[in-house]
Amino acid sequence: MRPFRPRGWLLLGFGALALLLAWVLGRRDLLAVAVFCCALPVVAGAGLYWLKHGFSVKRSFSPALAQVGRPVSVTLDVRGHAHGGEQMRLMEELPVSFHDLPRFNHPNPVVPRGLLSRYHYQLHPSRRGIFTIGPLTAEFADPFDVAFLQRSLDTGDMLAVAPAAVGLPTISIADGRGRDGTRSTSELAHASADDAMTREYHYGDPLRRVHWPGTARQGKLMVRAEESVTAPEAALVLDRRAFAFGQPSGGPGLPSLRTTAVFESAVVAAMSIATHLLDVGYTVRILDHAGQPAFASSSSALEGNTVDFNGTHGALEVAAALAALELALPVPGAGAPSARPRATGLPATGLPATGPPATGERDFGDAVAHKLHRGRRGGPLVAVTGLLSLDEARLLAGTADASQTACALVLCKEPEQAAEALTILHSAGWQAVALPKGMPLAEAWLQFDRHGHSVVRQS
Repeated sequence: MRPFRPRGWLLLGFGALALLLAWVLGRRDLLAVAVFCCALPVVAGAGLYWLKHGFSVKRSFSPALAQVGRPVSVTLDVRGHAHGGEQMRLMEELPVSFHDLPRFNHPNPVVPRGLLSRYHYQLHPSRRGIFTIGPLTAEFADPFDVAFLQRSLDTGDMLAVAPAAVGLPTISIADGRGRDGTRSTSELAHASADDAMTREYHYGDPLRRVHWPGTARQGKLMVRAEESVTAPEAALVLDRRAFAFGQPSGGPGLPSLRTTAVFESAVVAAMSIATHLLDVGYTVRILDHAGQPAFASSSSALEGNTVDFNGTHGALEVAAALAALELALPVPGAGAPSARPRATGLPATGLPATGPPATGERDFGDAVAHKLHRGRRGGPLVAVTGLLSLDEARLLAGTADASQTACALVLCKEPEQAAEALTILHSAGWQAVALPKGMPLAEAWLQFDRHGHSVVRQS
């Protein structure tokens, strides 16, 4: 800690020298100079420490939900001034991954002689997570510029950084859809809880829809319920098994998420697929590998127990929830993957063929199929998974009957790691594709269209 400016250290040096000369020469005037030179920096430093400075800081982000690779504009409003009106240096504390620390001179009033100073700078997030932006620290100096004090003006604000979606081409993974993502059905409009054939006349209804027999029975004007136009439903299963994506990694100054490089790719894939399906009009149900709400454990989720998303607002909810999504915690006592025999043909980084899942739960089993069947209309199912053992591939294959089209995207480092699991999924009628490291997501997505014409579901 350096409580004094260079001028303050010079005064202390002169004071010490004057004190020495006063003692040697016996001069009282030198003693007075020594006391003044030594006392001024000490008194100035004590005054800065004990004197309270009244500042308020307001920090706003645009956009409020950041995305990886896209700049974020930050506005700092600092209200207040230092005693004596001297200049100050402000510095914004940032996580290591944001590199440069913004520095400003204070005051920078919005209006002359005003108390409000405003500053602007940009952030360039390079990875997802929840980051603390701030605190804003200020260096206070005394009027003589002999001492200074660094003090935090606030505690900082949280910024959620979501993964950026990759644009995906439109493919035919569902039938009977309109250009706007809707489709006509043979269901009648839900005019009442029991979906009655008729409903009471409303002002503006055409007279040609009047149901005269119902009108005679009810004693009031009744009209036929119109045919409904409904938005189709899709399902997305996001694998979060702890050992399916390799060993977790992190670094100093980075958000402490349980994640790996492969899981980060899975998160981007889930974000891109969900955004694509929502953009073309689907209502998307998102579950994890155990059939639970995929975002229940995400600290950035607006509503952790929400499973159904639709529209632009739904896309924002998915992005916010994915900002802090982590791998699932292993259950204590569950067998580690390295302790179980490996599947034939899988390298050492692959998952075993048998044994209990690392999470201690029945992965891709009846719970997933049950949640998928709860939808009123069976639409396409897309599963984004890590490496699958043979048993886990069979469990996942059994959920295909809950949808009209089942697609699996298996993330891996090498295509050979997923070969046997893909064979099992193909035999059950899945359109399954491996996404190895380095392959563009859009290229893997297009393969679903090619496989869809050649896969025949077997019993």
